[in-house]
Amino acid sequence: MASLLIVNPRSTGVDDAVVARVRAALPPHLEIIRTGGPGDATEIARATEASFDAIYVLSGDGTYNEVLNGVAGTTPLGFLPGGGTSVLPRALGLGRDPARAARAASAGVRRRIGLGRVNGRRFAFGAGIGFDAELVRRIDARGRDTEGRRPGDLAFVGAAVALLARQRGRFDERLEVEGGGRVAFALVANCSPYTYAGRLPLRVSRGADFERGLALVGPRALRVHRLPAAALALARGARDGQRFVVVEDADRIVVRCDVPLPLQVDGEDLGDVESAVFEAERDAIEVLVAG
Repeated sequence: MASLLIVNPRSTGVDDAVVARVRAALPPHLEIIRTGGPGDATEIARATEASFDAIYVLSGDGTYNEVLNGVAGTTPLGFLPGGGTSVLPRALGLGRDPARAARAASAGVRRRIGLGRVNGRRFAFGAGIGFDAELVRRIDARGRDTEGRRPGDLAFVGAAVALLARQRGRFDERLEVEGGGRVAFALVANCSPYTYAGRLPLRVSRGADFERGLALVGPRALRVHRLPAAALALARGARDGQRFVVVEDADRIVVRCDVPLPLQVDGEDLGDVESAVFEAERDAIEVLVAG
């Protein structure tokens, strides 16, 4: 059988030249399907999974997430970096160059990894309630450029500064982690790093891993003078039980909000929620990674 390449032509790092380079790096019997809009990748993956030896995805993190929510896990998946950040292929060791990642994935090895779920929606690397989900929403509100591409990392920095200013340098406890305590916001990781700021990996939890359960880190109430230290601890992987609620290797985490708060998965806004049930789906899919 042949392989399938799902391409999101609107992803930040995807154009005809990149698609040609990736196609040349993949096995010769290759079919290419381009997405046309939100949700397409889920339907394509669901309809075609059983028909191919492997499915490669050239896109950003949002389209990877769509594919994961369309597959049953019977066909190996190769995630190729085509987005502005492309957390998933980088976390799997495939790097940032799409053609090099394609060669490594097609000639590499298969690896079983787990996924997360929140309120039934799968995610690959991370989900959050509150602060980081609000950042995602603010970036989405800026819209996309004429080619449909999302603002980059600098826009996230600007949005973070604006949100901090609106909060007047304080984050009150607005969520309850069942069995853990109250937090200002919650970050749930399925791997480390949680995300990247340019080339810099942001780890959030040192205990997060694709082969383990989920990890949650939530800062307790924060004030302006504690923000730099808390941000540094989060970037390195928080373990301080006095300043943070930390949960590791969990199969199920329940979070309840005092008021409806934004929820994001893999950088995609899922709207406001009053509660969230996070579940680990261990050994869920097979991915193609460098040997």
